[in-house]
Amino acid sequence: MLVTLTIIRYPKKYIPFAVIAMAIHRLPLWINKNISFYKLLGCGKNGTFDKHPDWQQWGIMAVQTGEISAARFTETTHINMLYGYFISKWLNFFNCETWSIFLEPVEGHGRWDGKEPFGTIAKQATYDGIIATLTRATIRISKLKAFWQNVGGAANEMATAKGFISSVGIGEMPYIKQATFSIWQSREDMKAFAYQMHQHAAIIQKTRKERWYSEDMFVRFKPLQSFGSIKGNDPLAGKL
Repeated sequence: MLVTLTIIRYPKKYIPFAVIAMAIHRLPLWINKNISFYKLLGCGKNGTFDKHPDWQQWGIMAVQTGEISAARFTETTHINMLYGYFISKWLNFFNCETWSIFLEPVEGHGRWDGKEPFGTIAKQATYDGIIATLTRATIRISKLKAFWQNVGGAANEMATAKGFISSVGIGEMPYIKQATFSIWQSREDMKAFAYQMHQHAAIIQKTRKERWYSEDMFVRFKPLQSFGSIKGNDPLAGKL
């Protein structure tokens, strides 16, 4: 299974068209026979859960159908091949900067809108190279205040954690449906942050004890390839 995440950055003057794209890009993705699951995503400003959106930055996550190899894609053709002609031309017309990462799910649990979009994957795997993680949740309305009061400190901890490479905050719905996609040098570095860094470990305990989420998902991926840049940088340049 091949999973793709593309982060898209619009020039500031085209922000209205970025918002419009969240509506009209649903149709070409929905009719694309090569995609079994997709999400159009907004982005937070600080690389993790953030109630302040970055209006210039957006995302597409998709699951490609069939046995497709990441090796068939190129720098210049991958957007068209992944998401279709219309979206490719749209991003070119509005002079968008894009960064795409190709991923193989290796382990995880949970659901996304009641679905298991990455199929049946192991709860634990032996892979231990550079690793990407997706942590997403639908926050209960009654727990929104508690959630947003607690996540800021954990975000600051992550940026300085050992082995941290990069992260982006993504979500389908402001305040309520939120996710963090992060990349780490190793499984050990990622786990050390998750369970040993004080504020993040405390949040994990609170989410379970106080039942902040009505639905959640945690998936680890093996990064296969990346193309492009975001804010002039490819976080995985020279690492894969």
